[in-house]
Amino acid sequence: MRLSTALYCILLCSLWLAAGARADAVVVSPAQPTTELTASLLLFEDINAALPVDLPDPTVVAEKLQPWRKNAANFGFSDAAYWVSFTLSNPTDTDIPLVIRQDYPLIDHLDFWWPGANGQWQHVRTGDHEPFGSRPLALRDFVFPVILPANSSHTYYLRYASGGSVNIGLSFSSQEAYLPRLGVEQLLYGIYYGGFLVLVIYNLFLFLALRDPAYAYYMGYSISYGLYFAVINGFAFQFAWPNFPWFGNQILLIVLGLSLKFATQFARLICNAKTLAPGVDRFCGVLMRCMIPLTLLSPLLDYSIMTAVFSAIAMIVVLSSLAVGAVGAWRGSVSARYFMIAWITLMCTVVIYIFKTFGLLPHNSFTHSAFQVGALIEMVLLSLALGARVNEIQKRSYIDDLSGLHNRRFFDEHLQREFRLSERNGTPLSLLVLDLDHFKAINDRYGHRQGDLTIRGIGQLIMHEVRKPVVACRYGGEEFAVLLPRTDQDAAQRVAEHLLRRVAELDLGNLSVTVSIGVASYKDGNYGAGIQLFEAADAALYRAKQTGRNKVVVESVQQLDMAPV
Repeated sequence: MRLSTALYCILLCSLWLAAGARADAVVVSPAQPTTELTASLLLFEDINAALPVDLPDPTVVAEKLQPWRKNAANFGFSDAAYWVSFTLSNPTDTDIPLVIRQDYPLIDHLDFWWPGANGQWQHVRTGDHEPFGSRPLALRDFVFPVILPANSSHTYYLRYASGGSVNIGLSFSSQEAYLPRLGVEQLLYGIYYGGFLVLVIYNLFLFLALRDPAYAYYMGYSISYGLYFAVINGFAFQFAWPNFPWFGNQILLIVLGLSLKFATQFARLICNAKTLAPGVDRFCGVLMRCMIPLTLLSPLLDYSIMTAVFSAIAMIVVLSSLAVGAVGAWRGSVSARYFMIAWITLMCTVVIYIFKTFGLLPHNSFTHSAFQVGALIEMVLLSLALGARVNEIQKRSYIDDLSGLHNRRFFDEHLQREFRLSERNGTPLSLLVLDLDHFKAINDRYGHRQGDLTIRGIGQLIMHEVRKPVVACRYGGEEFAVLLPRTDQDAAQRVAEHLLRRVAELDLGNLSVTVSIGVASYKDGNYGAGIQLFEAADAALYRAKQTGRNKVVVESVQQLDMAPV
């Protein structure tokens, strides 16, 4: 009795283990929507790819297959081959045309077996190391059309082997449900690559107009990045080089290297790294020079090793570019702020994609597409950064490098604009013209370097003492102009006297300086043009110089008529 009980237990355990080694058949309906197969797979890892590929009967590996029962099947870089099988069941009385889809196109070798009508196994070998014509359907990924007969169950087998990352992303659907989804997918990809193309053409016109090299690097970055995504999505192989699989595999690392090179140079320019972060800029220069030979040699070296190298370089480029952008943003650069947002977005999606590539995150539509969506968002933000850069360059053209104030060009334009506004609105407008006293003696006695330091000190003082809408400019030499919109003569005189005292208190070492200031104000049409207002203030400055210096003189229209020629 005890022996019979033991045999019975052994039999039950054997039946339980045998049942555990079979994946449950997936029931199919005539209008079957897209259904993931990953959790329904039987899987076997063939270490070192020892089993032969050309098996006329794939069931010889059936006993080696074990239930996977996980939501993802990606294995990073591996020398192994992966055998999988799954079973589909059709309980209806009609045959159901199906499509079985592998949605990750960068699989070097992919074999598919299915039972034929004559009971013989049918076999197709494809992959991105085979000519594109080896695919049953001429699509960017691997799609296998089959017919599942009525009231039957069929088991299908596949073998994966790749020098790159192995991502098993199997799904199936009825052909009726697959075709509309394919159309929507193609439309979305068309919009995606169209977005890249629009950005490139838009910035090409800006480059032709402005001749700013940052636009050239942006276009190089956009084109190489767009081509990189066309390769990993399978479109480049489908449309560009369908009969050259070797080239199609090697071009991936080449375009990745080019995109990193263009990205590095773009970051250096857009964030003004040479000035704001010279140490990081030198590091980026060395990194860029290293990428050139690596990119050229990548077709000759091991693909998995070079992919790991470029992945590490990509993270270094992102982090060093973030360092440059952080310095620029800290110093008030608007273009650097856009750049920071763009690169933080990209960095997050790059980390997701790299983790997926090395098997640390599952392969699914989010982990596979996040990088691409993040890259397009990045390109839009970088285009905005270029626009901000143009504005900053234009602003810099209005800045006097020595004093930090606006220059004469800005003053001339702003004076006319503010004068017209005062005329139209009937509001007062005042102007101060300041001139350093005995500046030539400072240069002669202490040297031009001390003269420059004096100009810089006066400029910083004026910048600190005035606020918008007041406009302070270095008019030329040792002469400064301060334009005060909506300010009458009495208020302008108080401002001038305050500046006079502050300059006299300025600490320039052993050197003490003073200024003479002329003041003029527009009110009720007493001047006919902005230049007349300036001439009045300049005449007042002349009187201050002639009557002892270090003082404020307020000009009037009557005094202007008496001013010496």
